[in-house]
Amino acid sequence: MPIKVDANLPAKKILEEENIFMMDENRANIQDIRPLQIAILNLMPLKENTEVQLLRCLSNTPLQVDVTFLTTASYVGKNTPHSHLDKFYLTYEDVKQKRFDGLIITGAPVEMMEFEEVAYWEELTQIMEWSKTHVTSTLHICWGAQAGLYYHFGLKKKILPEKIFGLFWHKVNHRKVPLMRGFDDVFLAPHSRHTEVPIEEIRKVPELTILAESDEVGMFLCMTEDGRQIFLMGHPEYDRLTLEQEYHRDLDAGKTIQLPKNYFENDNAGIRPLLRWRAHSNALYTNWLNYYVYQMTPYDLEDIDPSVLI
Repeated sequence: MPIKVDANLPAKKILEEENIFMMDENRANIQDIRPLQIAILNLMPLKENTEVQLLRCLSNTPLQVDVTFLTTASYVGKNTPHSHLDKFYLTYEDVKQKRFDGLIITGAPVEMMEFEEVAYWEELTQIMEWSKTHVTSTLHICWGAQAGLYYHFGLKKKILPEKIFGLFWHKVNHRKVPLMRGFDDVFLAPHSRHTEVPIEEIRKVPELTILAESDEVGMFLCMTEDGRQIFLMGHPEYDRLTLEQEYHRDLDAGKTIQLPKNYFENDNAGIRPLLRWRAHSNALYTNWLNYYVYQMTPYDLEDIDPSVLI
């Protein structure tokens, strides 16, 4: 998929080196195609890493995608240069009058806090409410999924006795649902979190269907019937070395951390980990873009009927 981004975005060069087709504005303007408008609310501290991961995930269909990166105005992190944010990111105030085909809300390292204690919670609730009338389909990831389940359905998260960290096996519940097309019966996916929304509580919500789950770590993927709201509890977008980097980061910080499960061969942290989840990650994002964004959105975004989206 040709992904349209700012020609100077550092992630563009990284992905071009991987032979992923990236397109700048000049090239996109000569194509007579209405690209999908995808907004990414990037709440992760290392924003450039997340940019690369998510753009890679969006690169596997013939659709053209125009990506808009969003950040919060009410809180500005310290791990991404202000110059990068000023150049490549917008805020809710900049886009609240616009409509988007799709929205991705990422995870964030604030899961041990109550939602209302998070500095940008009020702003995030504005964005989630806005998404109901201005976005065709919203994909919530990890803490973003927990925040969405809490805001939209009142489901509370709980702190786990120990961190869920590593690769875990999941089973597909509803193979005929388009979001699961191309998935094997069981598949591996990365997780890295201290909290969960109990799967038994999710089952009680009639509007939600659990599409994939794990005996070890609970709900992996669920959605509303129309696919307007999708909640993804793991991190299939992670790179090969992301869990390794998190492991060494916590070790260097003096934190108690176990080796990521099912990640290093023979639990030997000196061996380069195998990449064993990329195919299902590609299938998930391709299915989302095709069946819940492209197939559902009108050619002219201004033709979206807000009453249908709510």
